[in-house]
Amino acid sequence: MSNSFADLIKTVAPALATALGGPLAGAAVGFIASKLGVDPAVVEQTVAGMTPADLVKMKEMDLDFQKFMAENSIKLDLAQIQANAVEATSANWFVAGWRPFVGWTCGVGLAYVAIAEPVARFVALMSGYTGVFPLIDTSLTMQVLLGMLGLAGMRSYEKGKGTAGSH
Repeated sequence: MSNSFADLIKTVAPALATALGGPLAGAAVGFIASKLGVDPAVVEQTVAGMTPADLVKMKEMDLDFQKFMAENSIKLDLAQIQANAVEATSANWFVAGWRPFVGWTCGVGLAYVAIAEPVARFVALMSGYTGVFPLIDTSLTMQVLLGMLGLAGMRSYEKGKGTAGSH
């Protein structure tokens, strides 16, 4: 069991040596053992049996893993950028028009809540209406609108720098 556990530690937790070398080694051993569902003594025994060469190899594996993750993250980012570029050049309303649709929907919601409803309420109250006015929950709409306004600010910045496309 101890040998297979050592292999598990080497493949799953390459940064273990760094974490266990500090003042919180006992807490780290207990945490890892509880997450893996094993006895903390087995973890301590496995770590105690590691040589400095094992620790160096684990650090190398950790660095290789970090490099692998960074390269794949860059690949995913580039793929998303390419998809965005294709979408931005499309004249099809269903491809390039969904953002304006969401923007106009949020804008209409904001106009209703901030202008139309208060004016209608005022006019109704001045006309003698004593009924209850419906409340509309705009928390989600406002989150989307504020996010889009942030993107619009970035778009304005791009246009100012001359890097914006034709959309």
